[in-house]
Amino acid sequence: MLGILSLRSSTPAAREVDYFPLKRQVEEFVQGKGATFAVYFEDLATGKGFGINEDKPMVAASTVKLPMALYINEQVVQGKMRWSDRVAYSRDTDYEEGSGVLRYEARDGDTYSLRLLTNLAITISDNVAFRMLARHVGRDNFIAYMKELGGKTVYPEGKNLTTARDLAVYVRATLDFARRHPQEGGRLLDDLAHTAFHFGLPGMLPPDVPVAHKEGDLEGIANDCGVVFCHRPYILVVLTSGVRDVREGFRDIAAISKMAYDFQQGLPPAEVYPYWKGN
Repeated sequence: MLGILSLRSSTPAAREVDYFPLKRQVEEFVQGKGATFAVYFEDLATGKGFGINEDKPMVAASTVKLPMALYINEQVVQGKMRWSDRVAYSRDTDYEEGSGVLRYEARDGDTYSLRLLTNLAITISDNVAFRMLARHVGRDNFIAYMKELGGKTVYPEGKNLTTARDLAVYVRATLDFARRHPQEGGRLLDDLAHTAFHFGLPGMLPPDVPVAHKEGDLEGIANDCGVVFCHRPYILVVLTSGVRDVREGFRDIAAISKMAYDFQQGLPPAEVYPYWKGN
C-alpha cells in the first residue's frame, strides 16, 4: 500500500465523536427503498466513521475513472508520462456508447493529449477517453496500481466491480496526492469539483460547499464517491443497485449526503485540507 499522509486532527475532543446516530439515520432511510445500498463514511479529522455493506462488491460504473485519473497524475509527476503525450483513437478498441463527446467526434487516427483525455474522463465522464487511457497505460498496470493503493475488489474475473470501502481508499489517496503535489493535485480536485454531473453528493448541499466527487450510473445503478469540504470535511461513498430510476437514485445519495453534512456541521470545525480550498 502506498504511503498516505495522515489527514487526522490530534485534538483529543475530536476523537470522542459517536457516529452511531448518523449510521442509524442512514440505515433507516435506505430501509424499504427496494434497492441495495453500500455506504462508507469517514470523518477526515479523526478517521472515524461507519460502513453499511461497505465490503459488498457492487458495479463501479464510472467511479472507476477516479483512480484512473489519479494513476495518470502519479505517472506524470514521476516523469513516466507527460501531459503532452498523445494517444491515437482506434474505433475497434476505444468506442463505447454512453457519456462523452469523443464517441461523436473521434475518427481513427485522431490523437488527443493525456491532459485532455484525463479531464474529459472526469468532468464529463467520457467513456471513450477512459478506454483510451486504459489502453495507453495498460489495464494490468492500472489494476496493479489500485491494489497497491489498498483496493481489495479490483476487476474480479474482469468485471468492473468495487466496494464502498475501496472507493474511499481511492478518494483518500487522491487527497494525499494533492497534499504531496499541490499543483497537479489541486487541478485534479478542481476537475472533480466542477463536473457536468453534480447530482449526488452535492445535490442538496449549499452551492458554496466544494464537493470533489465522481459519479457513475448505469441502468438501475447510481453511484457517487468523493469529499465534502465543509467546515469538518468528510469522505462519503454511496453505491446502489436495483434503483427504479437513476435520477431517484441520485436524489437518495444527495439525501444521505445531506444527513452527513448536517451531522458534521454540528461538530467543531477541523482544518484538515489547507492545501486546497476549492473555488
